[in-house]
Amino acid sequence: MAISSRFSAGWPDTRVSRLLALDRPIVLGPFGGGLSSVALTAAVADAGGLGSFGVHHLDPAEIRDIGQELHAATRRPFALNLWVSSHDLPERDMTRERFDAAVRRLEPLYAEVGVAAPAYPERFSASFEDQAEAVLEARPAAFSFVFGVPDERLLAAFGDAGVVTLGTATTPDEAVALDEAGIDIVVASGAEAGGHRGAFLAPAEDSLVGTLPLVRIAVEEIRAPVIAAGGIADARAIVAVLALGAEGVQIGTAFLATDESAATAEHKAELLGRGARHTTLTRAFSGRLARGIPSQLVERLTATGAIEPYPYQSYLLGPVQKAARAQGRTDVVAMWSGQATPLLEHHSAAALYAALTDGTDQLVPTTTESAIR
Repeated sequence: MAISSRFSAGWPDTRVSRLLALDRPIVLGPFGGGLSSVALTAAVADAGGLGSFGVHHLDPAEIRDIGQELHAATRRPFALNLWVSSHDLPERDMTRERFDAAVRRLEPLYAEVGVAAPAYPERFSASFEDQAEAVLEARPAAFSFVFGVPDERLLAAFGDAGVVTLGTATTPDEAVALDEAGIDIVVASGAEAGGHRGAFLAPAEDSLVGTLPLVRIAVEEIRAPVIAAGGIADARAIVAVLALGAEGVQIGTAFLATDESAATAEHKAELLGRGARHTTLTRAFSGRLARGIPSQLVERLTATGAIEPYPYQSYLLGPVQKAARAQGRTDVVAMWSGQATPLLEHHSAAALYAALTDGTDQLVPTTTESAIR
């Protein structure tokens, strides 16, 4: 059976490939919270895809340092990723009294893991604007972001610098908003995806659109090329979203399970074993809705109501997460995971990338073959 050119969108020579100078339009999902690594970002970039590094948890100086490390590690394109919306509650409303009350609720957890509670800081997180300026200075090939749309001035600055912009949408309305703002590429992230749900026009719980309908609608309603994300872990899934008009894919969980990622050995074992066959959506770890492997901590925090808005929950649990990972624990740490984990099998980023590209090439005709048919 012949496959139309609309099906493949010119695979592998899509608009995404051309805009980002990629061999294949495969994007590494950006992991925040210390799960990204220079090694994995460079491995995907060197293989011919777009490497990505999540930097929303870093201050501007650290972002500039990561940019330098990545430029030294690879000559191929990579992206740095930020969260546009950095506070769900203004810092002035997180008073010392409210903070101290939150600490008291979490004291049994601090004691269990053997860490001291964090001190009340001058600032809970860097501003998005300052972080974005650091990304601009780092000069990645691409600037990707979730949880909103940067302002016109900032987008113009990235455009003038020749940096491609990738904005994430969790609903068709968000895809339209990004397109109208002039974003170069829209990442349509379905509810199957692991990690945080980047909703920004409606509550995340009301923005759980599956990957297939999200991609199909976005392709019809916007002009920018669409990258599909969420539940994609093998070549057949890539073919499925190409059939809907996607011009690239973003893959997170499958790469998170590889040796090169900064996830703990225990986390990777869960992803590659049976531990991640069931995932859950929770605000317990950060204050924002995210998909991961169920754990005792999710149940405990949900039951006691010990969940503050973002970024305060992340800050409060920071010492616990760091210590528990070092101890090899899986019961009180965030282990992000998408819904396609039963398909995972590759321990090497290079092997995974090769399986994705070779499998897709076998199933989808090349640009030349599509033109002939």
